[in-house]
Amino acid sequence: MAAYKELSAEELTELKIELEKEFEEIKDKGLNLDMSRGKPSKEQLDLSMGLMDVLRSESELVCTEGVDCRNYGVLDGITEAKQLLADMMEIPKDNIIIYGNSSLNVMYDQIARSMTHGVMGSTPWAKLDKVKFLCPVPGYDRHFAITEHFGIEMINVPMTPDGPDMDIVEKLVSEDEAIKGIWCVPKYSNPQGTTYSDETVHRFACLKPAAKDFRIYWDNAYGIHHLYEDKQDYLLEIFMECKKMGNPDLVYKFSSTSKISFPGSGIAAIGASDANLKEIRNQLKIQTIGHDKVNQLRHARFFKDIGGMVNHMKKHADIMRPKFDAVLETLERELGGLEIGSWIAPRGGYFISFDAMEGCAKAIVAKAKEAGLVMTGAGATYPYGKDPKDSNIRIAPSYPTLEEIKTAAEIFVLSVKLVSIDKLLGNL
Repeated sequence: MAAYKELSAEELTELKIELEKEFEEIKDKGLNLDMSRGKPSKEQLDLSMGLMDVLRSESELVCTEGVDCRNYGVLDGITEAKQLLADMMEIPKDNIIIYGNSSLNVMYDQIARSMTHGVMGSTPWAKLDKVKFLCPVPGYDRHFAITEHFGIEMINVPMTPDGPDMDIVEKLVSEDEAIKGIWCVPKYSNPQGTTYSDETVHRFACLKPAAKDFRIYWDNAYGIHHLYEDKQDYLLEIFMECKKMGNPDLVYKFSSTSKISFPGSGIAAIGASDANLKEIRNQLKIQTIGHDKVNQLRHARFFKDIGGMVNHMKKHADIMRPKFDAVLETLERELGGLEIGSWIAPRGGYFISFDAMEGCAKAIVAKAKEAGLVMTGAGATYPYGKDPKDSNIRIAPSYPTLEEIKTAAEIFVLSVKLVSIDKLLGNL
C-alpha cells in the first residue's frame, strides 16, 4: 500500500471506516493484555526454580571467607557471589560490592549519599544552588524518577545509533560544573536496544568534567541479555577504559540478576575504583550489617560460574526471541512503507522502541487501551514524562504469552493506523 500521506482525504476516510470496523470487532472480545513493563514471563521465572533447591536445611552454609552465611559478617559480599557478578560485569572482583536485590536501590543510594555527604570530599549536592544530570533520550523512566525525586534538573541528550550524542555530552560536561552525572544504559539500551559504539565508550572515558564530582552512572542492566545466538552486540568495557585514560574514578557500574533469576529476589552490585569503593564502604558500615548472604550463596551455587549464567540466559532467549520476532514481523507486515512510524529491531534487552508521527504517541497508547491493551505511558521514556515530540512508545513483549503478543501487536498496529489517519486528516 502507498504511504498514508500520499492518499487523498477521501481515501483516508474510506480506509478509516474499514479499520474502525476491525477495531470494534477486537474491542468486543473484551481482551485484557499487558505490555506495559519489561517483566519476565512465568515461563522465564520457572527457569530459576532450581534456586529453591540448592540450599536445604542440611546444606553447608559457610562461604569461602569461613563465615556462616546465616550470621553477621562480610559487609561487601561473599567471594563466590563477587566472582560471579564480577565476571558478568567484566570487572575485577576486588572492584565490586554486592548489595541486595535491586540495582535501582544502589543507584538511589549513590544519588542520596551525594546529596547528603558529597562525593569524595566535594560539597554535598544538597548545599549547592543547582545540580544537573544529563539524560540520554529516549531512556529509562526509573532513572529519571530518581533524579526528579531529589530535585535534580534533567537535561535531554539525544540518542544516536552509536549511543548518546557525545558532542553534546562533552560540551556540556566540560562547561558546566553543576552537571554531576549522566544516566547510561550502554548495552541493548532501554528502550531502543542500542549498544554504545567503541568510540562512544572511549569518549566517555576521556571526558574532562568541570565538576570533580561528576560520575557516569553506567547501568549495564542487559549485558548478557542477548536474543540471538548469531547476532550479538559487543560493548567495550568502560571501567578499564577509564583507568587506561587516567580517569579511574569517573564511572560507577551497576548490574543485577533481576532479569536473570528472580526480579525482587536476585542480587545486585556496584563496580567502581578503589577510591570510590572506600567511600561507599564507609557509608555501608553505618547503613547495614550486610546484605543477604544466604541469597548470595544460593545464586553462586545455582549458576556456579559465568558459563552457567550464560547458558541460563540462552534459555531466556529461546523464550523471548519468538515474542520479539512476532512483534517485529507484525510491524513490518502492517506498517512497512506506510511512513507512519519507525522502529528499531534490537539484538537483545527487553524492549522495542517505536516512533510514531509527531503528536500521536499519547493517542495511540490511549487507543490501544480501548481495545484492552495496556502499554507503557507515552512520555515515560523522557524526563518529567514529557516527550517533546509526543512520538516515542516503548513496546515490552516479554510478559504476555506468544499468542497474546501476536494479538497485542495486531491491536497496536491498528491503533497506529487509526491515530495516524486522524493526524493526517487534521482531527488530532
